[in-house]
Amino acid sequence: MTRDTVNRLCADHAGATLDHKLGDGHDSWKVGGKLFAIVGAMGESVSVKTDSVETAQMLIDAGAAQKAAYLHKRWVAVPLDAAEDELRHRIHVSYDIIRASLSKKAQAALDQA
Repeated sequence: MTRDTVNRLCADHAGATLDHKLGDGHDSWKVGGKLFAIVGAMGESVSVKTDSVETAQMLIDAGAAQKAAYLHKRWVAVPLDAAEDELRHRIHVSYDIIRASLSKKAQAALDQA
């Protein structure tokens, strides 16, 4: 997979926005102003949030992901050479976690857009 593929997968989510506040070369995807995916300047992985530290550790132990640098233990870095369905799934789960943390009003606004 490529950075472009990850960006396409992220952009497919309602209300997803791309910014570069983390610096040039870092693609930061947000929903409701909160991060749900990051592709670093090296472009070797996409960092996503998991539902728990235990899930993150399980993915790391299984070799499906690595610890995401500079992020909380619930975040993992999934290599871009992972299968597209795995990348899609991990991005979608991360998006859903972040979206669920938004207010009901903010979530409803995403559905309207």
